[in-house]
Amino acid sequence: MELILKQDVENLGFKDDVVTVKNGYGRNFLIPTGKAILATVSAKKVLAENLKQRAFKEKKIVDDANKVAEALKALEIKIASKVGTGDKLFGSVNNIDVAAALEKEGQTIDKKFINVIGGNVKRLGKYTAIIRLHREVSVELPFEVIAQKS
Repeated sequence: MELILKQDVENLGFKDDVVTVKNGYGRNFLIPTGKAILATVSAKKVLAENLKQRAFKEKKIVDDANKVAEALKALEIKIASKVGTGDKLFGSVNNIDVAAALEKEGQTIDKKFINVIGGNVKRLGKYTAIIRLHREVSVELPFEVIAQKS
């Protein structure tokens, strides 16, 4: 079943993408929740016209995302966390903590666009997070988890 996405759907696609999904997923979840519509011939023509008109605006948005990406590459993020025996953390460091550290540096990034490689961090050390700024622009952000001083 071919659908046109009306909003970003995690692990499927971005808004205005034409995707092929299994019938049940489309009929029972995507269409009733308003996340997608059927990709009929007329809907595809309307989508093509909208995308053509939006292409110019999109270029400016991509340029802005690239500027933010360059600013993020220049940052050196250190996240302090409580440490138990050895280098194990009490709790873990995840995308919410990375978003908070970026906020302190003056960059506001929504936590849902941050993906810490390997999931939750449970030890001290250097790690990488991928930050998706736009469908075409993502940046790898290295960060370090350090021991919190008592």
